[in-house]
Amino acid sequence: MFTACTTFLLIIAGALVTSNDAGLSVPDWPTSFGSLYKIPHLVGGVKFEHTHRIIAQFVGFLTIILAVWTWRSDRRRWVRYLGIAALGTVIAQGILGGLTVLFYLPPAISSAHAALAQTFFCIAVAIAVFTGRKWAEANPAPESDSVRPHLMTLTSLSIFVLYVQLVAGAMFRHHGMSWWPHVLNAPIVAIILTWTAIRALSPHARIEAVRRPAIIMLSLLIAQLCLGFVAFMTRVAWGHDAVQPELPMVISTVAHVAVGALLLATTVVLAIQVWWRHIPAALAQPLFSEDGKSVAA
Repeated sequence: MFTACTTFLLIIAGALVTSNDAGLSVPDWPTSFGSLYKIPHLVGGVKFEHTHRIIAQFVGFLTIILAVWTWRSDRRRWVRYLGIAALGTVIAQGILGGLTVLFYLPPAISSAHAALAQTFFCIAVAIAVFTGRKWAEANPAPESDSVRPHLMTLTSLSIFVLYVQLVAGAMFRHHGMSWWPHVLNAPIVAIILTWTAIRALSPHARIEAVRRPAIIMLSLLIAQLCLGFVAFMTRVAWGHDAVQPELPMVISTVAHVAVGALLLATTVVLAIQVWWRHIPAALAQPLFSEDGKSVAA
């Protein structure tokens, strides 16, 4: 949980770098102004970029501990592999961040850096769920889901459209795409996530592990749509001629990115509870046993 929370702070720090146009304030990598350990003068955009790097290094350190700890202490092979996947993802994320600086903020690499950051955040959240006390102590009886489309399908579709929205938004922020694909996909995201939440709540409201993330997902969706509107107005409608990012632009954009990360992670948690534990379509038992072997009928 600590790693997941620190990663969320890292996402906010990264959004502050992009929103303040501070991506090349520290022009070299992996050093900062030629040094691996000296803290530069934290003025202007340097305070955003260097702070982002410090938090990123700390997250990398936490991920190494998490991967080793999980590998040594968890008997479930698939959880150990998830810890290794987290380590591989954070290494790839660091490399993408370095390439972003070395190649002077290319939109494709910068957008991949942003998307992979939220992917790692979801992995960290998933590990927190799988190693949590409630997951270990609970022994739920899966319910069948005969209504089509299955809730499994809707949660998968929700994650997909959120990733499309994430990539489109990242490309827009990094000047690789116009704003309209991001805006046009927003109603699709809203419809699919609302549909998913209603399907989760209407027949399965008594299951707390399904009800809680569904309600949180719906609440975050409403907040995200409001923040998206404010970010569009401050950055596109009113601030397109601004010489440098103004405070309303920065606050709305950073909040939009942060809530988007929480929305994606919450949807992943809902999908985990549906797929693994509570409502695996028409199956009579969970998809995976505790040792990671498929038990689907």
